[in-house]
Amino acid sequence: MIAACSVAGSDSGGGAGIQADLKTFLALEVWGLTVVTAVTAQNTREVRGTWVLPPEAVRAQIAAVADDFSIGAWKTGMLGNAPVIRAVAETLPEGAALVIDPVMVSTSGHRLLAEDAVRDLVELLVPRAAVVTPNLPEAEALAGMSVATVEEMAEAGRRILDLGARAVVVKGGHLSGGAAIDLLVDRDGTASLSGERYPYAVHGSGCCFSAALAAHLARGMPARRAFAAARAFIDEAIREAAGGPGPLRIVNPGGAFVRRPGNNLP
Repeated sequence: MIAACSVAGSDSGGGAGIQADLKTFLALEVWGLTVVTAVTAQNTREVRGTWVLPPEAVRAQIAAVADDFSIGAWKTGMLGNAPVIRAVAETLPEGAALVIDPVMVSTSGHRLLAEDAVRDLVELLVPRAAVVTPNLPEAEALAGMSVATVEEMAEAGRRILDLGARAVVVKGGHLSGGAAIDLLVDRDGTASLSGERYPYAVHGSGCCFSAALAAHLARGMPARRAFAAARAFIDEAIREAAGGPGPLRIVNPGGAFVRRPGNNLP
């Protein structure tokens, strides 16, 4: 059984976080495991409240799944605070691929990672990452620079690489105008993928992308191939979302999918 585990917050709206990760794992035919770090009250438009779980609850969940499954990849999303980050770092098994989606602030502006926890993320988890997947604001926070161009994306990626990660995907969805460009930076250089920029907002695209990346790594893909496969997956999910704001439509290679709320499954 190929398994991947999401260490992240619960999204009551089902469009991001643990729920989106599980849908992505299912679509890519990977057994999805979860470690819940926080509970949120949110929908596709806003986060109304967050409650971070005690670190001992996070440790216990990681230990439980690690004792019973062979986990090919882990991904982290919303971690909430420094004690949870330390709990994850202390309990996470060595060896499996780790994808870090450094969730800091929701699209609606709600803080999802305490400001004093960024240092712990950088020192304790980033050096263990197979891939880190920041959006532009997250890349700015991790790299300590402003990022507004593709060239600055590459420089930010190199700076994050210097923190110990084996690869970095800087997501360019926040760049103004033009195509939507994502840039992978690793020890061999850079690789970019671009696609259409759609004139509507979607909810959970960052979670789904990093979950897809983890699923492909769990299947044994090298990081560059996994990046291309995950980008193709999220492009289709955004294209099929049929406007927004709203959740993605998550599609698997065989054509099965989860439609947006209100639509009937075929």
